[in-house]
Amino acid sequence: MERIVECVPNFSEGRRPEVIEKIIDSFRGKDGVKLLDYSSDKDHNRTVVTLVGEPENVKEAVIQAVKVAMDEIDLRNHTGEHPRMGACDVIPFIPIKNYSIEEAVALSKEVGEAIGALGIPVFLYERSATAAHRENLAAIRKGQFEGMAEKMKEEKWYSDFGPGVPHGSFGTVAVGARMPLVAFNVNLNTPDVAIADAIAKKVRHIGGGLRYVKGMGVYLKDRNIAQVSMNLTDYTKTSIYRALETVRFEAKRYGVSVVGTEIIGLVPQQALIDSAEYYMGIENFSSAQILENKLSE
Repeated sequence: MERIVECVPNFSEGRRPEVIEKIIDSFRGKDGVKLLDYSSDKDHNRTVVTLVGEPENVKEAVIQAVKVAMDEIDLRNHTGEHPRMGACDVIPFIPIKNYSIEEAVALSKEVGEAIGALGIPVFLYERSATAAHRENLAAIRKGQFEGMAEKMKEEKWYSDFGPGVPHGSFGTVAVGARMPLVAFNVNLNTPDVAIADAIAKKVRHIGGGLRYVKGMGVYLKDRNIAQVSMNLTDYTKTSIYRALETVRFEAKRYGVSVVGTEIIGLVPQQALIDSAEYYMGIENFSSAQILENKLSE
């Protein structure tokens, strides 16, 4: 592949394997597209997919997946811990090889226009946003599926593509371009989601916390524990270990401790190396010292 773009679409389905597989089939066996990973969570009722490929091929595969979600997912019957406003909730494009962020923005607008033509309202976000108040996905998604019809009556929340009202069963979708992020969750030894949410408010940037962190509290029903669910939007400036230690620090005031962490989807190698350096106190470490990296050369 001469040019590579990554896409990480999120679908509001994590409980019905047959529907998830139909969506994933949109990415399997397609020329110029490589399905790297997909993971589903029953509590969040969400599936996160990671694929890479030639821009035009990725575009076609993503639009096909949106059509499947449109046929198979009805948000009027959807429940889950993760906020959502669409059956396919968000579609970010990330430049990887011989592909600029400006080109990723242009691609996101092409995809947005195509989805809009299906009768689905599209909001452009992050680097693709048409106004500053639309850059933050959380601001766009606020009100979720149930509140979007009323929200879209406001001029500042008109859709960028598609109709001016949500699709009846699908809802709306955010499409944009961004740099790589790390979806990082911290599990606590309490079922009290109010504690997790209070910690998230202290850790995330909008609450006065870490600059490149978005976060919220989530209840994991299957495990009966609360979780601080975070997106690190620039791991080179706010590292995984810094986010973890800040959560641990804030948790102490509630007499709560960390019982585990998880990474959703794929993660840049350097993000893990940075954490290994910190916790192990490794001095002057280089990724060139990793055996697999040497072999791949």
